[in-house]
Amino acid sequence: MKIAIMGTGGVGGYFGAKLALGGNEVGFIARGAHLAAIQARGLTVHSPLGDLHLPAPRATDTPADIGPVDVVLFSVKLWDTETAAAAIQPLIGPQTVVISLQNGVVKDELLTAALGRPAVAGGVCYIAATIEAPGVIAHANPLQKMVFGEYGGQRSDRLERFQQACVRSGIEAEISEDIARTIWEKFVLLIGVSATTATTRCPIGTVRGHPASRRLLEAVMQETVAVGRADGVNLPADYAQDRLRFCDTLPAAMTASMLHDLEHGHPLEVPWLSGDVSERGRRLGVPTPYNTAVFDILAVRAQGAPK
Repeated sequence: MKIAIMGTGGVGGYFGAKLALGGNEVGFIARGAHLAAIQARGLTVHSPLGDLHLPAPRATDTPADIGPVDVVLFSVKLWDTETAAAAIQPLIGPQTVVISLQNGVVKDELLTAALGRPAVAGGVCYIAATIEAPGVIAHANPLQKMVFGEYGGQRSDRLERFQQACVRSGIEAEISEDIARTIWEKFVLLIGVSATTATTRCPIGTVRGHPASRRLLEAVMQETVAVGRADGVNLPADYAQDRLRFCDTLPAAMTASMLHDLEHGHPLEVPWLSGDVSERGRRLGVPTPYNTAVFDILAVRAQGAPK
């Protein structure tokens, strides 16, 4: 298949490298020092599943250099979504599918507004991967999975082909018949971990071990479940409690990427995470005091460290 990676960070870089080594024609869209390093030395992935190296991948900062593709894996930070969606127009052909691997639930609404409903399928990924150095991706643990599906639940040839390409490339990949629910299921856990580790500046082990922060963890997830259910998503009423039990199984040192961004003075995705829960709750008449407070606390850092 012909595939474009829009945003060659940890997530896009890892899955793109696997797909390229699996025999697919992959174009990487990146920028700055990371792009320069990939063009000069190739793309390297350090992984517990085995290190990978693409000596001369097709890498550019201009999507038009790649042209129409079968699949766009869209993995930019949420604050770049609308700009990046406009930039990928040259990648879109009549049968192209755009699969966002971003956080949050608003992502596909933004992509659909920019590209039209036929081009967009839903997707989530489960992986811990970051840019270790320009041109180098660090994959932290063996988990590396994508789940994607057409909105409406139908099985499509384009996603069947992509799922097969992923499996041939050594990527765990599934097609979901209810991708909206799949995305919200990940969103509930993401809200819990991101809201609590970022506001407390502590790892999940500390959060879940203190009665007060544990209450916060459950509350932000319960609000997210309530908003999703009010929005028509088929989430169980007790799903927050299920995710709280799952949080008890996570490595104690685990934190959300939002805490990493906060500690390094980077912009935060909080407007599209707890901020989105708060705004959707307001529109739907669902109280979200905990997520609103998380957004209010972190809003002063949403654009990065104050000047």
